[in-house]
Amino acid sequence: MNNDFIYMNRAWELALQGWGRTSPNPMVGAVLVKSGKIIAEGFHHYCGGDHAEVDALKKAGTKARGSTLYVTLEPCGHTGRTPPCTQAILKAGIKKLVVGALDPNSLNNGKSLKFLRQQGIEVEQGLLADELGHLNEAFNCWISGGKPFVTAKIAQTIDGKIATLEGESKWITSSFARDYAHRLRFGFDAIMVGINTVLKDNPQLKTLPAKRIKKIILDTHGKIPSRAKLFEGTKPEDVFVFTAKPAALKLRAQVIKAPVYNGKIDLKWVLKFLGEQEMTNVLIEGGGAVVGEALQRKLVDKMMVYTAPKIMGEGLQSVRGLKPKTLADMVCLKDISFDKIGDDILIQGYPKR
Repeated sequence: MNNDFIYMNRAWELALQGWGRTSPNPMVGAVLVKSGKIIAEGFHHYCGGDHAEVDALKKAGTKARGSTLYVTLEPCGHTGRTPPCTQAILKAGIKKLVVGALDPNSLNNGKSLKFLRQQGIEVEQGLLADELGHLNEAFNCWISGGKPFVTAKIAQTIDGKIATLEGESKWITSSFARDYAHRLRFGFDAIMVGINTVLKDNPQLKTLPAKRIKKIILDTHGKIPSRAKLFEGTKPEDVFVFTAKPAALKLRAQVIKAPVYNGKIDLKWVLKFLGEQEMTNVLIEGGGAVVGEALQRKLVDKMMVYTAPKIMGEGLQSVRGLKPKTLADMVCLKDISFDKIGDDILIQGYPKR
């Protein structure tokens, strides 16, 4: 394997160490190489902290002069929460820069690379660009369109049911799959559920390991009880209740009056609001009506479907509200992946636009 791929793959591994911690910034990894050896590594640990390039350069010190810097994402050339990385690269005396993906932020988007070339640094771009762009799909969506990247998660039987006709849903999938799903929550900024899920399941909406995550509740008629488990151990500023009747609610939460669309909270408006709050990725966990509306309005960017080896027959459907007139009108997924999670199967894919 070409050494460039080896070093960029290592930078990719480093970037993943920031998973669930860097938002609204992207995950980025960096590797410094000199005389065929790695002399320092870095990654973006958290929003507001050193960027990956600076993290690696600080570790290398004066040894960085004359080295090659491999970085998964185009270095920033503007001042944001931190100074521009382009200046740190110049100051360190980097000889060559190898970049994976371009930064979709209009402040950068190739401009940083052009600047560094003008300063005499050799620049290569595009190594593993597609894979590394996929790494930050949530950031790319948010920075380009102002809305969070939306993932809809379903836990269902083989025949697409999430609960019995009486509403019993605990548990469709195995404890192993549920634990796995709770750990995946760590990578999101927020979890969204509808009021029916709150009333029937009374979820806590916590992550594994624990972190502060925003909890988004769609409650058109103001029915959420003040003693719902999702409020336990949660700061009021981390719970957003969107409702058409804010006066009916006295909660330790941010109660926000939202417009109504077809008799329900306008999900598109909510997502725009969340994007303005710098939430880059949102996980919809229920219920079937919320997932169905999000799919119908083309607001879902990714599907995660946990399927248990069980057949229910009559029961509540995992997706409700979709009414295709023909087979061609169905929601189709692309770039499908399959993983066995305990006894269950996790199917992931992206709705075709």
